[in-house]
Amino acid sequence: MSCSAHIDTFTRDNLPPPEEQPEFLFGLPELKFPDQLNCAWPLLDKHVKEGRGERLCIQAPGVRWTYSDLQQRANRIANLLVGEMGLVPGNRVLLRAPNNPMMAACWFAVIKAGAVAVATMPLLRAKELQHVITKARVSYALCDARLADELRIAAAECPELQQIRFFNDSSETGLEAAMSRQSAEFENVDTAATDTCMLAFTSGTTGQPKATMHFHRDVMAACLCWPPHVLRPVADDVFMGTPPLAFTFGLGGLLLFPLNVAASTVLLEKGGPQDLVDAIATYQATVLFTAPTSYRAIAPIAGPLRASSLRKCVSAGEALSASTRALWKEATGIEIIDGIGATELMHIFISADEPHARPGATGTVVPGYLACVMDDDGKPAPVGQIGRLAVKGPTGCRYLADERQKKYVIDGWNYTGDAYAMDGDGYFHYHSRTDDMIISAGYNIAGPEVEDALLKHPKVAECGVIGVADEERGQIVKAVIVLRPGNQPGPEMAKELQDFVKQSIAPYKYPRAISFVGSLPRTETGKLQRFRLKETR
Repeated sequence: MSCSAHIDTFTRDNLPPPEEQPEFLFGLPELKFPDQLNCAWPLLDKHVKEGRGERLCIQAPGVRWTYSDLQQRANRIANLLVGEMGLVPGNRVLLRAPNNPMMAACWFAVIKAGAVAVATMPLLRAKELQHVITKARVSYALCDARLADELRIAAAECPELQQIRFFNDSSETGLEAAMSRQSAEFENVDTAATDTCMLAFTSGTTGQPKATMHFHRDVMAACLCWPPHVLRPVADDVFMGTPPLAFTFGLGGLLLFPLNVAASTVLLEKGGPQDLVDAIATYQATVLFTAPTSYRAIAPIAGPLRASSLRKCVSAGEALSASTRALWKEATGIEIIDGIGATELMHIFISADEPHARPGATGTVVPGYLACVMDDDGKPAPVGQIGRLAVKGPTGCRYLADERQKKYVIDGWNYTGDAYAMDGDGYFHYHSRTDDMIISAGYNIAGPEVEDALLKHPKVAECGVIGVADEERGQIVKAVIVLRPGNQPGPEMAKELQDFVKQSIAPYKYPRAISFVGSLPRTETGKLQRFRLKETR
C-alpha cells in the first residue's frame, strides 16, 4: 500500500468520494507505477544520476540551462521553501509567470518538496487570483516580479496566503538572492504515487473555474501514453510553443514531454507569429505546440519553415478545421498532429500521427485510453451518430470539492462536454461543445462546421459561430467575423460571405446574422469564449 507523504492533508480530504471518481485504466505495462513515486525523479533527477546532467535542457533569450543547472536551481528553491519559508508536504504553492526558465525551476522545486503546484495564467487579475487562492487554500506563492501588482492586491484579501517570493528580481529580497544561500542538494520527498502534486484550474470559458487534481502518477501517465505512441519524440528534439505552462497542454508539451525523453525545450514569453518563425530559426526547434488560431496566423509568413529544422507540429486546445490543416501543410509541407485533451484528464487522449491524419477528424483513441460516443441514454451511439464524448484511461477528473464532479463523471466515464461522431474506422469527428449545438428550424447545426466554411474565404481572418434566439426558427446561426486587413465590413461583405457558405455547405447552415469585430474574445489558453460572442451586435 502507498504511504502518503502529505502532512497537510487538504487535497486528500477534498478528493471526490470514490463512487464519484472515474474508472482508471492501467492496462499498458508502462503504467504499472510503484506505490511511492515523486515525478521529479524520472523527469529530472534520473537524467543527472544516469550521466545526462550536461545535456541541454532549457533555453530562452539569454538563458541556456543543462539538466544539472535546472536540478540545482530547483533544489535551492526547494530548500528555501522548506528551510526558510516553513513549507510542509501537501501545502499549496501558487506559481505565476510567463513561460520562462525560472517558472520551470519553481514548478520542479514544489514537486520535489512534496507540495502541490498551482500554476496560474499570467493575465489573471486580482479577483481571479483571489478565487484560486481561496479555492485551493494557497499558503505560499512564487511569482515573477513583473506580475507582482495583481498578486499583491489579491493577497491583501487572502489571509491564508502567508508568504510570497518574487523571482527575476535582482534585489536583495528577491528569490534569486534567497536561493544563493541554499544548498544545491535536496532529497526529494518520498511521495505516494497517489499524492496530489498539482492543481490545474480550468480556463473558465463558462462558469466559475474548477480546480482539477492530478497525482504524481497522472503526470507520468500523460508522458507515457500520447507522446511515445503518437508524437514519438527523440532526445535530440527541441520543443517550442505558445501555450502557457499553467495550461496542461503547455505544461505537457513544453516541459514534461521533452524532459521525459531527455530532450530540450525553448520557453518564450512572446509567441506572436513572427516571434515563433524567428525563434524556430534561432533555436533550431524541431517540435512546435500551438493552437489552430496560431497556425492560421503564422501560415502567411511560414515559407522559411519549409526548409527549417521544424519536423513536427501539434495542435490542441480547440478544434482544428480541415482548412487550417490544409493551409499549414501547403505553407510548410508539414502535416499537423491534431489532438483533443482536457484539463480534467491532463493531456491528449484522441489523436493521430502524420501518416494517419484525416482532414476533419481529430484522430483515434490514444493507447492507454478508451473513448466512446454516448447517446442521450448513456449508451454507445451507432457509427456516424453525433453524441457525447466519454473517455476512460489512466488519468481522469477529480475536481477539488466541487459539485460539478457529478456532471463530469457518470458511470465511471469522463464526459468531456464535446459532441463527437465516430466513423467506421474508429476516427472521432468533432462537431461542437455539447452545449453549443445550434438547433434551427429542426436542423442540428454544428458551429465549427460553419466556422470552417467561413475560414476558407480569403477575406476572413478569424470567426466564431453561435446560435441566437429567433422567434420563427428557435435559433438562427450567427457569425462573428474578423476580416483580414484591407477589407471593409458592411452589408455587401456580409452577403458575400453568406453566399460563399451556401456554396460550400448545406444552405440551411449559412449564418443569417453576421457581426464584424476587430478581435474575438479568447481565454489566455487560446480557446474561443463562445458565451461572450452573444454580447456582440
